[in-house]
Amino acid sequence: MTDTRRNYVTLSAFLFCFFFAQAMTMSLLSIWLTRSLGLNGVEAGTVFSANFIGAMCAQPLYGYVSDRMGFRKVVPLGVALLVVLSGLFFSFVYAPLLRWNLVIGAAVGGLYLGVTFIAGSYALESYVDRVGRRYGFEYSRVRLWGSLGFASAAMFSGRLYNVDPGINFFLASAAGLLLLPMLALARIAPDAGQQAASDRLTPRDSMALLGQPKFWGFMVLILGVTNLYLVYDQQFPFYFSSLFPTPQAGAAMFGYLNSAQIFVEAGGMFLAPFLVRRIGATRGLMLATAIMILRIAGSGLATGPLTISACKMLHAIELPILAVSIFRYIAWHFEPRHAATVYMVGVSFGHSLGLAILSPLAGKSYDLIGFQNTYFLIAAFALVFWIASWFALSPTPPEVADPPMAAGPVDPPGGGEVQPLGAGR
Repeated sequence: MTDTRRNYVTLSAFLFCFFFAQAMTMSLLSIWLTRSLGLNGVEAGTVFSANFIGAMCAQPLYGYVSDRMGFRKVVPLGVALLVVLSGLFFSFVYAPLLRWNLVIGAAVGGLYLGVTFIAGSYALESYVDRVGRRYGFEYSRVRLWGSLGFASAAMFSGRLYNVDPGINFFLASAAGLLLLPMLALARIAPDAGQQAASDRLTPRDSMALLGQPKFWGFMVLILGVTNLYLVYDQQFPFYFSSLFPTPQAGAAMFGYLNSAQIFVEAGGMFLAPFLVRRIGATRGLMLATAIMILRIAGSGLATGPLTISACKMLHAIELPILAVSIFRYIAWHFEPRHAATVYMVGVSFGHSLGLAILSPLAGKSYDLIGFQNTYFLIAAFALVFWIASWFALSPTPPEVADPPMAAGPVDPPGGGEVQPLGAGR
């Protein structure tokens, strides 16, 4: 087996297992918090806010370490070890702490979940994209296996939740154990000494990104539309299940629909690069975020299981386009050696910062005016940022080849596609 094929297979299996674990722990988190632990909308929003504060603390560090470590397996190994602990953490640390003291439980849980499943997923995807560009395989072809892993878990996570949520959490730990041999089997050559030294990132280099107008233009879309979309999506499983005859039926159906959506999404991961190359990454970003706004507003108009399910399936269309467009936009407009930092600080940190602020506000709004009216407000604000993004984003032409900054098979970190929202989240 050639190194290219070996790395494609092992990293595909790695993402499959990671996103399987993520689905088992995170896809029904809002239902677990509200129904199993009895939290209200504000309290659940506080927990989500803590999760993103934890991620926010980890993301700049992940970005800097990823760019410093290059092809070394330090970051994926660290994330894998944290995933192994998920069953014990949820059952014997997180749940008891949240029942005893919401603030302390949210803080401890936010640190673990933020570092492992939120910031960790971004760091893994950035690493896999880096390896793919060196060894000549398309990132989205690996990422679709991550979607399939999430879908495989979502297929039965709802039913297992109805039996005992602890089963889901310990299956996540089992998937974490499989990450370790997958990583060991990957044959990824380290950076060449001279080239690694010449491209070595310094803290000053990373901070210089904050002075670039293109970076802040990109952040208009990230801090605005995609953050509001993630706020909407956080407690969507709870609202979705409320439109069914019983909460148990809603939880089970959410799992089935989540699985179907992600299988469609995996096909989209295969096809989206062709669309984004044809229309350019900037138009790809605008198209994906327009579909996001449509889904938010449509959820406010939904009147039953059929219409809310149709809104859920829009995620399968929007996500692959957004996933492909983000890293291709970064590849065109930023230096390759800054790619992981731009992604972890701009996209991942930007999401966490916005969500840490907005999650409690959204939770309060759900309690005061209901889900539907809150969705209309979120869609209206997202539309304002979407219009502003037409002027803030830098133009990206259609591609006939790889982006010039990402071209070449040797050591070009960044570029490619990633799922900034997480499959099924």
